[in-house]
Amino acid sequence: MLDGWVPWPQEFAERYRDEGYWAGRPLDRLLRDRAVSSPERVALVAGDGSNRWTYAELDLRVDRTAAGLRRLGIGDGDRVVVQLPNTDAFVVLFFGLLRAGAIPVLTLPAHRESELVHVAEVSGATALAVPDTLDGFDHRGPARAVRKAVPGVEHVLVAGDPAEFTALADVDADPVELPAPDPGDVAVLLLSGGTTGKPKLIPRTHDDYTYNVRASAEVCGFDGDTVYLVVLPTAHNFALACPGLLGTLMVGGTVVLSPTPSPDDAFALIEREKVTATAVVPPIALLWLDAVEWEEADLSSLRLLQVGGSKLGAEPAARVEPALGCTLQQVFGMAEGLLNYTRLDDPPELLTGTQGRPLSPADEVRVVDDEGHDVPPGGTGELLTRGPYTLRGYYRAAEHNSRSFTPDGFYRTGDLVRVLPSGHLVVEGRAKDQINRGGDKISAEELENHLLAHPGVHDAAVVGMPDETMGERTCAYLVPRGQAPTQRELAAFLTDRGVAAYKLPDRVELLDIFPRTSVGKIDKKSLGRLITTRLSSEGSGEG
Repeated sequence: MLDGWVPWPQEFAERYRDEGYWAGRPLDRLLRDRAVSSPERVALVAGDGSNRWTYAELDLRVDRTAAGLRRLGIGDGDRVVVQLPNTDAFVVLFFGLLRAGAIPVLTLPAHRESELVHVAEVSGATALAVPDTLDGFDHRGPARAVRKAVPGVEHVLVAGDPAEFTALADVDADPVELPAPDPGDVAVLLLSGGTTGKPKLIPRTHDDYTYNVRASAEVCGFDGDTVYLVVLPTAHNFALACPGLLGTLMVGGTVVLSPTPSPDDAFALIEREKVTATAVVPPIALLWLDAVEWEEADLSSLRLLQVGGSKLGAEPAARVEPALGCTLQQVFGMAEGLLNYTRLDDPPELLTGTQGRPLSPADEVRVVDDEGHDVPPGGTGELLTRGPYTLRGYYRAAEHNSRSFTPDGFYRTGDLVRVLPSGHLVVEGRAKDQINRGGDKISAEELENHLLAHPGVHDAAVVGMPDETMGERTCAYLVPRGQAPTQRELAAFLTDRGVAAYKLPDRVELLDIFPRTSVGKIDKKSLGRLITTRLSSEGSGEG
């Protein structure tokens, strides 16, 4: 058992096994099963389409990679930070690590030195996998910083030119028989959105994540004819397992990897590969709804567009089917576990006006007020949940776990919701100090700490401001020290500190003093109202 992981209590684990939610199979077996039953079916399409893998070919490549990892000394229980884009290298390494007994720690291509060092330290990583360059950025630079800051990282595996490191393509050896992991052990570590400070690590076991994938594929109607387009980062829980890449492979479908979610890339792949399903966040959905008016690609194969990550407004939700010719499925969930889907046969008012209902019959949901009491039916409160695929604790985060979980094991999601009589949830906002910028979660505290390191900043408070396209954007309120830095200067400063680009403030406002609550805390509700009023005034031309 991985040190620092919080398992389900024995009585719950036994119940989930007895009732069939946990099947007792390692996560990588979903690929092996299809390689045995459908070896010649196309499993994966990457790049320009010339890179096509059958299930048998992909499974063999995974076997060789697993053997190569073991030859390097990477095996049982080792954590490997994976930062790879939407390429076949990600898929092969992900399954190779599982098969070698190691644990992938999934980060996003947008992460930089600050996040990578933190994740490597907390996870106790022994290796890091990165691309050589991506979109003009050399990822070997942050890799060097990780090696320097975290001595336990012995290996850097590079997709492409490795420089002084190890080429990922050279992690290869003749297949050997390897022991299967315990299905109850941790299979993968995902990253939280980071509501307080740096991202936390979310342990997902073979049992719970396999159930997450299997149940999602069933609800979403995935089968052997599904052609799923990955446009979000493959490391994102939504694109990976809801049902995503893993769900498609589990049922014997075909996964197509897109380098970006832009209509230029995605629409061309939908037409060429006859894509039937994909998943996007609301800003991408809005872009596609506009782009379909001038793009000439044939999208007639597309049957299902999943939208999640943040709330999609009712008006654009109603435009999806007439504009794209496919069914909309709203998805509200979290890498920590609980998933909610609108069902494919839901009436229009539920498809466009709700964020779905829980995936599993074993999902337990409570909606509570500030005192932790259940609100009346239909009332708005914080969502609490527990179930067969919702974590019982973040990895190596005992202090945070004491605040994030109730004594009886319910996870405090921080989401404000109300539940309809049908069981569907309507998301009303966030209780936690976090900005949801088009599906990218930004910790206000983390960004504030970076801002406070600037010599021209005396105090900082970060709040979300409403935005029609992204849902929320970030507004950084500053009390300057002497000459206030410009927004451009702040962006350069934060970038030099290794902060991801999506976390940079979208707007900077200066104040002489922050409003305070009765107990002396910065009154962020007042700051939120202030920026909302200012935006409204600017939009109307007043002031």
